Amino acid sequence: KMPQTPPFAAMFDSSSYNRNLYQSKEDNCGGLYYHDNNLLSGSLEALIQHLVPNVDYYPDRTYIFTFLLSSRLFMHPYELMAKVCHLCVEQQRLSEPGLDKNWMQKIAPKILQLLTEWTETFPYDFRDERMMRNLKELAQRIASGDEMYRKNVQQLLQNLIRKLAAVSQYEEVLAKIDATSTDRLTVLKTKPQSIQRDIIMVCNDPYVLAQQLTHIELERLNYIGPEEFIQAFVQKDPLNNGKSCYGDQKKTRNLEAYVEWFNRLSYLVATEICMPVKKKHRARVIEYFIDVARECFNIGNFNSLMAIISGMNMSPVSRLKKTWAKVKTAKFYILEHQMDPSSNFYNYRTALRGATQRSLTAHSNREKIVIPFFSLLIKDIYFLNEGCANRLPNGHVNFEKFWELAKQVNEFMTWKQVECPFERDWKILQYLLTVPVFSDDALYLASYESESPENHIEKDRWKTLR
Repeated sequence: KMPQTPPFAAMFDSSSYNRNLYQSKEDNCGGLYYHDNNLLSGSLEALIQHLVPNVDYYPDRTYIFTFLLSSRLFMHPYELMAKVCHLCVEQQRLSEPGLDKNWMQKIAPKILQLLTEWTETFPYDFRDERMMRNLKELAQRIASGDEMYRKNVQQLLQNLIRKLAAVSQYEEVLAKIDATSTDRLTVLKTKPQSIQRDIIMVCNDPYVLAQQLTHIELERLNYIGPEEFIQAFVQKDPLNNGKSCYGDQKKTRNLEAYVEWFNRLSYLVATEICMPVKKKHRARVIEYFIDVARECFNIGNFNSLMAIISGMNMSPVSRLKKTWAKVKTAKFYILEHQMDPSSNFYNYRTALRGATQRSLTAHSNREKIVIPFFSLLIKDIYFLNEGCANRLPNGHVNFEKFWELAKQVNEFMTWKQVECPFERDWKILQYLLTVPVFSDDALYLASYESESPENHIEKDRWKTLR
């Protein structure tokens, strides 16, 4: 039997990890420091040892997640994997020829369970060939001991390979999308009228547009690995001669792609508003986007909502006074108020808590959707990381800090697993992802052509742009 671990969402329910759950190691704690049954710190070696199961012990699931997430601040995942494999082989006597079957049945399921949790939660670690080699070697040792485990090992490797293939495919699609929108932008610059289009022609229903935006958001969220949050902040470890654990480029591609999507959506909104020649058309586009944003709020899609608001607040849009005079702005001010940055985004955080509560008791996927304002989530994790040292003065790893980091990342993990309940509309998705958007200069130019410059600064800028 595999050791049972609590489901992901329930992992961080208690204030922090309680060692009574799966603890059967004595209280001497060999290099680990506890207070009130909570693990607060330990030497890196002791923490690695604590990750490795033995016949009477399996680490708590919150510990596995927290340590695998945070250990990369100190060492490369493949170095950790090598140590774990070494400990499994040495301590659990896996290297002994003619290993006792009875012994194998006690330890093999536990090692397999650990490998399963690692490959399911941090699959991208295994894009590194050294990781994959270690994984296969250890799995091979277990499989050779018993036919029963061979199937489990095959299953584990197949699932992992499927996940890695999916992320490679996703990255290829992103590259294609980027290429398409660049090609179209060239056409837009040379013959703007030839592809003059507007979003209302492609999708005249703001509710449907909000749903398609939610599709894009959830798909992109889903591909972000939890470790990308930590790898974005990997710094030099003073105890390791100031070397960073990632000599190679930081592996945060999917996180960056998601931030780029937010920027694209903001510029798309501004482009759609500045392009129409007629004032009443521009006002209609503004009102349309206000309705889209409101529906995003109702869905729990705060990232699209924030991108739309920031697009409307760009100077080339906000300076269009005559256009705004034709808009019923009351709804817009309510939304702006929700996303007001003052008091550290107090209103937004309250709304996010409400959406999170709703998702916990949800009966349908629609009610489960929580898409956080992503830049703020990254900023929160960044400040949590900056605000506390990774190591204590005695050289111990500050594990208390990592519980907090893991708690925030774990919440994100729950949100990214929601299936989008809305039907896809490929035509609208294609438009949102590939239609060309104006640069800052092009936006200002379009804006000045719609409503002429009002002061010297604007007049000078217009001259330069023309």
